[in-house]
Amino acid sequence: MKTRILSGFIMLPFLAVVYFGGTLLLVACLIIAMIGIREFYHGYKQIGVRPSIVIGYISVLSLYGIGFFQLGLEYMMFWFFGVVVASLLYLFKIEERQLVDAMATITGAFYIVFFSYHVVLIDQKEGTIFVWLVLLTAFGTDISAYFTGYTIGKHKLCPKISPKKTIEGAIGGVVGSVILCGLFGYFFINSLFPHCLFIGFLGSVISQFGDLNASIFKRKMGIKDYGNLIPGHGGILDRFDSVLFTAPFVYYYIALVIY
Repeated sequence: MKTRILSGFIMLPFLAVVYFGGTLLLVACLIIAMIGIREFYHGYKQIGVRPSIVIGYISVLSLYGIGFFQLGLEYMMFWFFGVVVASLLYLFKIEERQLVDAMATITGAFYIVFFSYHVVLIDQKEGTIFVWLVLLTAFGTDISAYFTGYTIGKHKLCPKISPKKTIEGAIGGVVGSVILCGLFGYFFINSLFPHCLFIGFLGSVISQFGDLNASIFKRKMGIKDYGNLIPGHGGILDRFDSVLFTAPFVYYYIALVIY
């Protein structure tokens, strides 16, 4: 527990990056995506699946290039087309590669790269202040759920997926997220206070689904953590797995409901 808490302070520089936003945040997210795709594909290799790390890296660089130059929707759609086509062409060495190799390559590009890219989309289209809602929801849920489960957790939530998670912890995560997002909305974007509460509530549920989904991947891959970059937390994906679901939810909620 002490290692986990101390390692949490490693994330503080990222909060400073979020504060400044813009190109600095885009570069930070690009680095996280590059490390994340490598960790994700490495996990597949533990079960004999061989996704293309080259296509993974190119998908990161090209998508963030689109973001850096703020190109239009057509370029984004072309990115989707390019990822699928490149992954299918990867099968042309038919004697060496299997269908699952291409599917794993596509999954990594969409699940890791595209989902996490929504942090940049929020910053560019809605403003840096809304990025904080992603972090407060995802990390607020994680921290609140951890300490609630550690202190009073008794009833297992999904023992076959994540044995340590409890129902009490899940409820504590939702409560913590609502409180943090509510306080943030009250002091910084008061006109959207009800929306902040709702984002804190539903976003926390979605965040926990993201966390559980990452656990399913790890169990199927036969690994405990995606990596060991952050002591007490594992790899980058072990720290940011809930953000992968939360960031798209916050972005589309803002785009479709608020504005």
